[in-house]
Amino acid sequence: MVGIIGLFKNIFAKTNHGYLWLIVLAICFSVLQGCASTPKNGDQELDPVDPHEKFNRASYDFTDKIDRAVFEPVVNAYIDYVPDPAQRSIGNFYDNLAYPNVALNSFLQGKVKQGTEDTLRFLVNSTIGMFGLFDMATHMGLQKHDEDFGQTLGVWGVKPGSYLFVPLIGPSSERDVTNIPIGLVTNVLFYAGLAVGTYFAAPLTILGAIDKRARLVGPMRIRDEAALDPYLFVREASMQQREFLVHDGKLPLDLYYEPFQDNPFEQDGKKQKL
Repeated sequence: MVGIIGLFKNIFAKTNHGYLWLIVLAICFSVLQGCASTPKNGDQELDPVDPHEKFNRASYDFTDKIDRAVFEPVVNAYIDYVPDPAQRSIGNFYDNLAYPNVALNSFLQGKVKQGTEDTLRFLVNSTIGMFGLFDMATHMGLQKHDEDFGQTLGVWGVKPGSYLFVPLIGPSSERDVTNIPIGLVTNVLFYAGLAVGTYFAAPLTILGAIDKRARLVGPMRIRDEAALDPYLFVREASMQQREFLVHDGKLPLDLYYEPFQDNPFEQDGKKQKL
């Protein structure tokens, strides 16, 4: 599946930046509007987690077809012919380009110490690490984190809302889709494209999309081999991962059971002691 940054950088490469925000907002609006207009299937009750399942499945099928026809052959060649050390350096480079988003959201979540370390990590890898090709910051004890604006909203109590599968981007939610524009404007490649132009940004955009897809080879192979319903497999896995990230791996007790079933630790209206 094409990553969030990859899609919008590709849009940027083909458009004047003066219209970029209009394009981003139009895409987000069209996705949400399509979800809102999804009709009910007769009198069948809608899944409270995925009330727009018909729209989401259509988006999933469309994205999967594009992926198998376009990206999969290219990514297989990339994995076969590009040495592993080079693949790691390419991955480090693109992670570093997007890392200001991590630092910003660390601060927004009130993690001042982590935000400071994330800022230092970006500066170290951008200089000593040769624009991020080498992850020197990890060797200096500056850990890599994973934060974004959707997680920030979750930390501050915003519920994920309905599940969304955004075409060509992948699984998201009404809350997490807000990270699309934030992730765009905090990516260094966005400003490099503005300064240098399309001829510089376009090749890097394409390589970034290939790199992002290559990292998903393992999970997608598991999906294809193990899942009876790949759509549900992706949905459940992505939702669980997002909750894990929002809570920094320390999930509250009520997330360990099915959220729309009765609490197993309650009986006859009284909570059972653990």
